[in-house]
Amino acid sequence: MIQNQDIRPAQVIGPLGEPLSLENLPSPATKRWVVRRKAEVVAAVNGGLLTIDEVLDRYSLTLEEFASWQRAVDRSGMQGLRVTRIQHYRDLYERQLKY
Repeated sequence: MIQNQDIRPAQVIGPLGEPLSLENLPSPATKRWVVRRKAEVVAAVNGGLLTIDEVLDRYSLTLEEFASWQRAVDRSGMQGLRVTRIQHYRDLYERQLKY
């Protein structure tokens, strides 16, 4: 059986519908994580452009932090990544689970 783990796409579709490649990902020196940058990193992992381990090393993130970004995108889209609305979306999601 042949494994193609080293084959990656040259680009994926970003959160705003634009092509996203390694060159136009957020800088590894990023300190201020706005919604768009978080969403681009999540899209890169989901599309196979980067692995989770590469993201954690490249951006000095914890697994829990990145996983929370992925959950937020899965549950509420890019709006779920807004820090000012985290509690609102969390409450909304928990109410949806009850019904």
